[in-house]
Amino acid sequence: MTPADADFHQLWKTKYSKLIFRKSDTIPEELHQMVQEGFLTLRKHDCFFQDLVRIKGKDFVTPVSRILIGNPGCTYKYLNTRLFTVPWPTEGYDIKYCSPRIHDACKALIRLNDYLHIEAVKALQGQNLFETKEIKDSTVIDREQNFATSFMEKESVSKDQSSCCVSEDDYISLKNRTSYNLTLLNYMDPLQMLYLKQEPYFGMGNMAVSWHHDENLVERSTVAVYSYSCEGSAVEESNEQKLKGRDPAVWHVGLKVAWDIETPGLAIPLHQGDFYLMLDDLNVTHQHCVLAGFSPRFSSTHRVADCSRGTLEYIFGQCELALQNLQTDSESMALSLKSLETAVVKQVEEIHNEVEFEWLRQFWFQGKRYLKCTDWWLKPMAKLEEFWRKMEVMVLHIKEKV
Repeated sequence: MTPADADFHQLWKTKYSKLIFRKSDTIPEELHQMVQEGFLTLRKHDCFFQDLVRIKGKDFVTPVSRILIGNPGCTYKYLNTRLFTVPWPTEGYDIKYCSPRIHDACKALIRLNDYLHIEAVKALQGQNLFETKEIKDSTVIDREQNFATSFMEKESVSKDQSSCCVSEDDYISLKNRTSYNLTLLNYMDPLQMLYLKQEPYFGMGNMAVSWHHDENLVERSTVAVYSYSCEGSAVEESNEQKLKGRDPAVWHVGLKVAWDIETPGLAIPLHQGDFYLMLDDLNVTHQHCVLAGFSPRFSSTHRVADCSRGTLEYIFGQCELALQNLQTDSESMALSLKSLETAVVKQVEEIHNEVEFEWLRQFWFQGKRYLKCTDWWLKPMAKLEEFWRKMEVMVLHIKEKV
């Protein structure tokens, strides 16, 4: 269903209520300008790349080109491919960019990230009040509705503002589920694509991204997506035709209930500067796709990535744990193992493999793409290679002893 269908808004309310959509005029014009200039800068510097991913045991090159920007030292893994963040400007980190324009682009994206964090907290707070109000007495309803109104009018959310109706634990939970640590930027020009897959269930047309759940996110965290389509004459001509159903010239986000093709799906048009939020568990209970229009499009998809195993801090910690089993003779400087216990040996081998296959191979397989933006990753990866070489010696010692 599209907004042209009579039951569209009722379906949205009953089946897709955790999808929040905001038109471009709700965002400050200055922020639009910064972010959109940032997109064009990154495109001009050839910073977008198609990824080689694995789906059901087969390798594919993505039709969409991407770049990951976020907290220094963070990575994000999807479809068996680990991406490494181009770090956005962060206090306490010395980040040298290849161009002042790339610095400005990354700075614009962290500004957008902060804005979307605030909007997501507001939306979640409003949703929580809405979902619980029916089971409360009228006095509580009036008090909380008044609070929700004043809350939505504010441009920012602080702990003091929200504490009047939200517990400390709930506030921390809301904050953690919306504190985006990275954004995956996407770019595609559909007219340059030889083939685009057709949406198979509802006849929605060409898909830029097939039906999916976003992977490796903190549980119940919100995903925020800012869309910038370079609209032009093709869209205007299509609008004049007053087509029934989804306008093929306009980009849309599609949503469906997961593993359900009986409930109608939604196709929501996306114009320059619109954004939407997928709140709470929507990314789990539903699937989404991106339906291609005619014009090139950028998007910035802000996520709370589960980085429990995906940061430099984590992998360096693993290396240090493994290397605790390595000792150096004070006279000969020869290396030897402290223990050959099965559990210790197994742990060393697992960490050795993790460093090689989850980090080093993933990083170097993607070539020198990151050097188009910054050389920030070269030093930590060199350190990781050093750790790997020491673990390689450990593994050789283990084989000799077996």
